[in-house]
Amino acid sequence: MFILANFIIAAGKVLGIALDIYMWVIIIRALLSWVNPDPYNPIVRLLHKLTEPVLGPLRRIIPLGAAGLDLSPMLVILAIIFVKQFLITSLIEFGLRLKQI
Repeated sequence: MFILANFIIAAGKVLGIALDIYMWVIIIRALLSWVNPDPYNPIVRLLHKLTEPVLGPLRRIIPLGAAGLDLSPMLVILAIIFVKQFLITSLIEFGLRLKQI
């Protein structure tokens, strides 16, 4: 049973790290949108390809405010924080309880 427990704990930690990295990618893209970078830059294109599948549908659902403020990055970051606090913590605690059995 300890092998399954270790696998669940490791999966939770890896998923947590992946969510942290994705959160920073979204933050970097939001900051880059303030300076209007070159759209043909490979790094800008990579950031766009990584974040647009998540941010695009949110932009269609949530209209822009009167000031043209895009709230989709903030909502995705809040969702990532929620998933980390709920799902990742639950996975790790579940794995730890399996070790005790």
